[in-house]
Amino acid sequence: MKRSMAPWTALATAAMLSTAAPAAAEGQNLTVVELFEAQGCASCPPANANVMALADRPDLLTLSFGVTYWDHLGWQDTFASEQYTNRQWDYARAFRRHEVATPEVVVNGRADVTGLDRGALDALIAREAASTGGPPVTIANGKVLVGDANGNAGRADVWLVRYDPAIEQVAIARGENAGRTLPHRNVVKELLNLGRWSGTRESYAIPPAAQSGLRDAIIVQEGRGGPIIAAAK
Repeated sequence: MKRSMAPWTALATAAMLSTAAPAAAEGQNLTVVELFEAQGCASCPPANANVMALADRPDLLTLSFGVTYWDHLGWQDTFASEQYTNRQWDYARAFRRHEVATPEVVVNGRADVTGLDRGALDALIAREAASTGGPPVTIANGKVLVGDANGNAGRADVWLVRYDPAIEQVAIARGENAGRTLPHRNVVKELLNLGRWSGTRESYAIPPAAQSGLRDAIIVQEGRGGPIIAAAK
């Protein structure tokens, strides 16, 4: 597996747009902002800070995924999982790339930036917010209800994401960030596939959480590394 240990060159972005946070309408699908980072990566804290600053926006679902390929360089990430590394690789393949790197922020499974430039991140979110419009998603009474296709192709995976909304401070003892205490928010602790959605109204049971204090979110995604067509929390 190729590993890139330096920040990417900033990707081309749309024109700068207002950063004012819009209010979420009732039943509106959320825009999903996924940060892939590592505690051992010196370039990651600025991107992490930019994503954390967006966490309270009602129209967004911001998630932090810890990846494992920095672990051999002196510090083992306390939140990393091979499952999350594999998710980043799914995006790399979908974007026709031969390597992964941190930091990376993927928006609605459709496009990415490093996350280092707040303006570029805001512009990408504004551009991709219009790419939702999939089925309505409701979470209630231990179940998830995904509605009709609403004009979409109608085949996707339904993912349960459990994340910690609290700010978690981690003291880093070794590696590139040695001596720093880094904040984390909306760290993903569980990622479970609840099943397939075929375009018609379907219900899925939510399994019990293994850890208390986590929040649930649902992502409806067209295959591995594919576009996210609906999300709710």
